[in-house]
Amino acid sequence: MTTPRMRVLPDYPFRGLRHTHGNGLVQHYLDEGARDAPPVLMLHGNPSWSYYWRRLVLGLRDNYRCIVPDHIGMGLSDKPDDSRYAYTLQSRVDDLDALIEQLVRDGAPERGWTVVVHDWGGMIGSAWACRRPERVARLVITNTAAFPNPKGQRLPATLRLGRDSRLGEWLILQHNAFARGAARWGVKRPLAPDVREALLSPYDTPQNRLSTLRFVQDIPLGPADRAWALVESTGAQLAQFGDRPMFIGWGLGDFVFDRAFLAEFRRRFPGAEAHEYADAGHYVLEDAHERLVPAIRNFLQRTG
Repeated sequence: MTTPRMRVLPDYPFRGLRHTHGNGLVQHYLDEGARDAPPVLMLHGNPSWSYYWRRLVLGLRDNYRCIVPDHIGMGLSDKPDDSRYAYTLQSRVDDLDALIEQLVRDGAPERGWTVVVHDWGGMIGSAWACRRPERVARLVITNTAAFPNPKGQRLPATLRLGRDSRLGEWLILQHNAFARGAARWGVKRPLAPDVREALLSPYDTPQNRLSTLRFVQDIPLGPADRAWALVESTGAQLAQFGDRPMFIGWGLGDFVFDRAFLAEFRRRFPGAEAHEYADAGHYVLEDAHERLVPAIRNFLQRTG
């Protein structure tokens, strides 16, 4: 396994911490803010990493404790091969649960957690929330899913290519096509070159891109897919969070998590506070951070 060499990253002045799991793999995470402040858990998706949340951490850490893990195989966490780690949704949820339980044993609050999610982080965080509902006080939802695809078997052609073909696998592993494509097509406002490089930096070799491929291959579309049972059960249990404050911030220019996913969240949670950004894409925090970060902070202050 390898991890990318550390480098100076724009707007990421954080001291990373390490958690060693029972299997010996090391997970990198941020823990920013006062230890006794209300905890805010931020969960990234594929192919981003904790760097994606940098502006929200900077905007909240004065009053909140920001916990931001890099999933195994992503960011600055270990990047094992398939012989050492099962790259599945269940593994992600188990990793998150182990990290949070260790933080609680070390003095983090048992309750009152705000869960902030994006992309695959939505399924991971929602499945964890359903496992530990007593810990969850609020939810912040951005361009993600927490239930089976409301469009059934339909996927954008680019995801189908990566999920189901040898050509897609070759493009992702050998040419970093998935991460490069997300950095280009996941935003409406072009990224500054140094920011783009920072987002891509963990995925600098074919070995370091394995997790980005396995995430795509794990997209569940039906009962034959290994993540399906957990996605289906999580979707069925989501209603229990109808009594918790919920914030939805959505980039309407997302061609993956599009208006159909937003509509499904709004149908399930009609009382949620929703903010739509017509000029933002999948990486909504890149396109709309000047508006989204203050809106989330205001929501936390009003519902705390």
